[in-house]
Amino acid sequence: MSLATIIAVASGGAIGATLRLLINGAVNKHFVHALPLGTLAVNLVGSLIIGMLFAYFHLNTSLSPHVKTFLVTGILGALTTYSTFAIESFFLLEAGHYLHAFANMALNLFGTILLAGLGYLLIMQISK
Repeated sequence: MSLATIIAVASGGAIGATLRLLINGAVNKHFVHALPLGTLAVNLVGSLIIGMLFAYFHLNTSLSPHVKTFLVTGILGALTTYSTFAIESFFLLEAGHYLHAFANMALNLFGTILLAGLGYLLIMQISK
C-alpha cells in the first residue's frame, strides 16, 4: 500500500468523521426521538452518496484510484456508522425496546440499500 493511499484515506477520514459529528449532532438536536435518528441519517446519506459515486466511477473510468479511495474509504468510511448502528441497536434490545430496535435495524438495513441503489440509478439516468 502506498503512502499516497494512506494519506487519501486519512485525510478523507478526517472530513468524514467531522461530517458525521456535525450531521449526527444536528439531527439529534432537532429531531428528538426514541430511535437514534442521527446515526440513521448519516447511514442513509452515506448510502445515497456511495451509490452516486459508484455510478460516477462507472461512467468516468479515468478517475484516479487515490481520489476514489479518498472519497469512498476515507470520507464515506468515516461518515457512515455501522458500528455505532450495531451498538445502538444492541442497547435498544438490551433495554427491552424491541419495537424501536427492530425499526432501527430495518430502517438502517433496507434504507441504506435502497438509497445506495437510488443514488446509483439517479446518476446513471442523469448521465444519459
